[in-house]
Amino acid sequence: QVQLVESGGELVQAGGSLRLSCAASGRTFSSYAMGWFRQAPGEEREFVSTISQSGRSTFYADSVKGRFTISRDNAKNTVFLQMNSLKPEDTAVYYCAASGTSLFPLSRAGMDYWGKGTLVTVSS
Repeated sequence: QVQLVESGGELVQAGGSLRLSCAASGRTFSSYAMGWFRQAPGEEREFVSTISQSGRSTFYADSVKGRFTISRDNAKNTVFLQMNSLKPEDTAVYYCAASGTSLFPLSRAGMDYWGKGTLVTVSS
């Protein structure tokens, strides 16, 4: 089992940057594909980005492509989401998730473990 704790969310102005972190417990972090999702008020939770176990493969939602970068440090059991050129529509609770069953999950259904989320608010 994996426990995930997100951090780094805060209030930022449009055009600014934030770096989210997700710390994972356990000694088998490198065996999980990892992802970031977000949920805006009144909306469904949506896919943002995913990264393979090794970190060599990544994938992004069209809405964040070119602005967000996912990465991981398997030695530190941590996955990151670097968010640049933030827009008010990026405002949401951001969730970290882990998959032990899918090599490259692209949806909520592919995830097995979830963090509690961190709030990102982008002001205009």
